[in-house]
Amino acid sequence: MQKKKAIIIGATGLTGGFLLDALLMHPDFDEVISFGRRATGKKSAKLKEVTVDIVEETAWLEEVKADVVFCCIGTTKAKTPDQDKYKAIDYGVPVKLAQASKRNGVTHFIVISALGANPNSSIAYNRIKGEMERDVMEQGVSHTYVLEPSLIMGDREEKRTGEKIAQFVMPLFHCLMIGGLKKYRAIRSTDIALAMLKLSLQEKHNSGRILSDEIKEISRW
Repeated sequence: MQKKKAIIIGATGLTGGFLLDALLMHPDFDEVISFGRRATGKKSAKLKEVTVDIVEETAWLEEVKADVVFCCIGTTKAKTPDQDKYKAIDYGVPVKLAQASKRNGVTHFIVISALGANPNSSIAYNRIKGEMERDVMEQGVSHTYVLEPSLIMGDREEKRTGEKIAQFVMPLFHCLMIGGLKKYRAIRSTDIALAMLKLSLQEKHNSGRILSDEIKEISRW
């Protein structure tokens, strides 16, 4: 079997970090390139790290040449209060990355969005995510998967007090979230990473949005 080359954006984040570990361990991948503002601190003969400001610079996009591109980048209003900067990260990077992937012949593009994303939403966060999804899908990479997780559970480097409380409380209500409510259950970052890896290995010509409960099911190997 021919080995695969992967590019990952956001490898220093919670989900991206787990995904990077999985890629480095998986026998189907023999080269993984991480683009980001800081190094991951991980060592592997498979791994190449390119330090670059992926928000402000564009030349690096010419190097987006691989079998699969993973986009795990994202920020919060607390970390990025400036609205323009916020949109440049959560909308600008994924869309530019999808455009480069299409231009350079990438066959698989997988990006993390959020449950509730809607380009017509009155909530800025949901609207920007929705605009990103719409414009990423419009690029037409043959295998484009947009993952829409609910609350992501895991230990982040930065402190998010409200999120910590929600991570504790939400699982208590999972038994009540059945049927159409299952998509609102909190999901572990490891499950998202495993689902992204599994989707990258599929060769069927399909694309689409994947809700949180579906992400959970896909992650079951």
